[in-house]
Amino acid sequence: MKLNLRPYLWYKLLNSLFFGLAVGSVFVLYTPLEPSVFSLGGIGLAVGLLVVAKVYEKMMNLLVFYRITLLVEFLALLIIVSFLIFQYSYTNVLFIYISYQLTFVFGNYLMRMETLALKRTTLLSFADVVKQQGYLAGMVISYLFYKIVEFFGILNKETQVYFLHSLLLVVQIVIIYCVLKAFRSR
Repeated sequence: MKLNLRPYLWYKLLNSLFFGLAVGSVFVLYTPLEPSVFSLGGIGLAVGLLVVAKVYEKMMNLLVFYRITLLVEFLALLIIVSFLIFQYSYTNVLFIYISYQLTFVFGNYLMRMETLALKRTTLLSFADVVKQQGYLAGMVISYLFYKIVEFFGILNKETQVYFLHSLLLVVQIVIIYCVLKAFRSR
C-alpha cells in the first residue's frame, strides 16, 4: 500500500471543509439531547481513546490507516444519510451523537499515522495549512449558506440544518472518493 499525496491532500482539505460546514449545525442538531448524554459521551470518548492508544503498535501501518480512515468517512456518510431520512427524532439524534463520538475515538491515531505517513516536516506543514484553509472555507461557506437560505425565507433553524446536510452529503461522497484515490496498492 502506498499513499498518493495529491488526492490525500484533497481529502484533508475537503474533510476540514466538511467540519467547517458542519460545526454550526451541531448546536441545532443536538438540542433534543439532555446534558447528561454529553457527559456520558465524553466518558465513552475518553475510554475509546484509551483503548485505541493501547493497540497503537498493531495499528501503525498504512493498510490499517487506510481502513480506519475509510471506516470513519463511511460512518460520517451514514450519519448524514440517517439525518436526511430520519431528521430530528430523539433516537436518530442520539445515534448521530454516538457515531460522531466513535469517529473522534480514532482522531489521535489518525493524526499520529498521518505524521508517520507524510514523514517530512514540509509535507506535514503543507497538510496542516490545507486543513486550516478547508476549515476556514467551510465556515465561510456555512455562514453564506445560512444567510442565503434566510434570504429565501427559510428561517426555521432545523430546516436550515436539514438543507445544509444535503450539501454535506455531496462533500462526503467526494471525500470518500479522495480517500479511495489517496491509498493504492503498489
